[in-house]
Amino acid sequence: MKDFIRSIASLPRRQKQVVLVTMDMCLLPLMMWLAYAIRLARPNVTVMQGLEAWYIFVAILGVLIFALLGIYRAIVRSFNEDYLLRISIGTFIQIVALYAIKKLDVAFIPMSIPLMYGFMLFSYMWWSRAVIRYATLKTFAKKQTRKRVAIYGAGLAGQQIAAALNRSDDYLPVCFIDDKTSLKGQSLSGLKIYSPKKAQKKLGKFGIEEVLLAMPSVGRARKKEIIESFEATDVKIMELPGVTQLVDGKVKVSDIREVDIIDLLGRDPVPPKPELLEKNIKDKVVVVTGAGGSIGSELCRQIVKHQPKMLVLFEMSEFALYSIDRELQTSGIQVIPVLGSVTNQAKLERILQQYDVQTVYHAAAYKHVPLVEANPFEGIYNTSIGTQRSVDAAVAQGVETFVLISTDKAVRPTNVMGASKRMAELYCQGLASTNPKTQISIVRFGNVLGSSGSVVPLFKKQIAQGGPVTVTHPEVTRYFMTIPEAAQLVIQAGAMGTGGDVFLLDMGESVKIIDLARQMIRLSGFRPIDENGVGDIEIDFTGLRPGEKLYEELLIDQEGIEKTKHERILKSFEKSFEFEEILESFIEFQKLHQHENVNELIKILEKFVDGYLSNKLDA
Repeated sequence: MKDFIRSIASLPRRQKQVVLVTMDMCLLPLMMWLAYAIRLARPNVTVMQGLEAWYIFVAILGVLIFALLGIYRAIVRSFNEDYLLRISIGTFIQIVALYAIKKLDVAFIPMSIPLMYGFMLFSYMWWSRAVIRYATLKTFAKKQTRKRVAIYGAGLAGQQIAAALNRSDDYLPVCFIDDKTSLKGQSLSGLKIYSPKKAQKKLGKFGIEEVLLAMPSVGRARKKEIIESFEATDVKIMELPGVTQLVDGKVKVSDIREVDIIDLLGRDPVPPKPELLEKNIKDKVVVVTGAGGSIGSELCRQIVKHQPKMLVLFEMSEFALYSIDRELQTSGIQVIPVLGSVTNQAKLERILQQYDVQTVYHAAAYKHVPLVEANPFEGIYNTSIGTQRSVDAAVAQGVETFVLISTDKAVRPTNVMGASKRMAELYCQGLASTNPKTQISIVRFGNVLGSSGSVVPLFKKQIAQGGPVTVTHPEVTRYFMTIPEAAQLVIQAGAMGTGGDVFLLDMGESVKIIDLARQMIRLSGFRPIDENGVGDIEIDFTGLRPGEKLYEELLIDQEGIEKTKHERILKSFEKSFEFEEILESFIEFQKLHQHENVNELIKILEKFVDGYLSNKLDA
């Protein structure tokens, strides 16, 4: 039987249509006779008296109507609601046609016959196509290699992906999981619906390897709760990435992906305020320093969405500049790539003057704590002096707005990288106190997910290699934010500045890095090795790196803050110095850079940066 089905299924498309048409032309007259026979309760009946070739008429009329409705063009294996609707319309038209024949006295047709025939016709068309579809799928299915999947979410997306999985060779949907009490114990698309608690008990019994989240519109917090509820099981969690697939009513197997840890750590974003996004960008010439970095490149992507007159990319790395320039060339905005260092004030001023720049976002800085700790003078020169020369150039050329992108590592730093950022903040605050025409603002926030300095890419690589996953300390915590959210908030914060402001981005709750590592291991379908040695991937503690803190802070003075008109942006009032005093320290920095006098560098940092400790550098 399977060989016969395979031979029919392997026929060219046109020949398959001929087979279906022939089958229908043979069976439609049989159903008309059956309607009369059932009505009169005997087989020897006269059908459509007055119309001699009634069987030819019924066959041709039925096939013609179904053909015009596209029944024979549709692929039977994609049997769906649209196909059923076409069959229903075709059946209704034939019922009306039979009543018209009766009314015109073309043939004698009892009143009940059209309805009886219509019922049998629809049943035949539905069942014949369903049987063909079932037989074909059973014949060609590769169950032994298909992953058994439970679908979490019995909504539209869940139903669509269940249908797609049934047609695939890679996945076999076994059941639905849904929170709704009203759906408990029900069946949908031939699959039983279980509550989350009952489903977890059934996973092993059903041999389920993966749970697929089919809830594209669910929030990040809820998604995290669902995933954590499966931590005790050995199943891998997959998901459909978003609601865009539902716009055209189609969800494909290729849409399935691994759950991204970024979706779980990042919070549900707050809609940005358009007036703040556009204030310093729309129809203006904008410069982004460090344009090829993680934050700088995302700032550029957000900026081009808000129609600047021109965007100037200022970057020290040739490859980074090439990458972001190439990406933005299709944006429709004039993009000017400039290769240069922010420590070159003369070049900066020339660029600002040449393009009549109105807004500067200063993202250029070193950010890897151990590297800067090993090279303190380069860290100070690039980050602190680089910021000094950038903001001096902006003020000298009458730029309207200058925004310094800072970091939570600037608060009570135990490393040179954080101290260099705090010195950059202090210089901007001091310069702003002289009331220049340029509005100077500082925006401070924590780690961004997926950046080159983030642990997330490192953990992904280590897990892919089979481990171990390296964590510095079991108690180390960090704040996290997605890069797009951080970039949008930086732009909005900069638009609220009045001069010398320090804005803090609300980073939400801090995350223990050990918990992050464990969750990433589980999301990859593995188990972290526990105290008893049971599991797949080991977590190693390597010890805090030079200058690294157990936790980061956003505030120096916990009381000196106030809310702004944006719920994710706070304003901080912090200790600052007279401009002349801070300027002297920067002049000293330049001298120290030439002679690399570590002891003098430590003295300056201890004097100006609250919380900085000298024993973090080897003299």
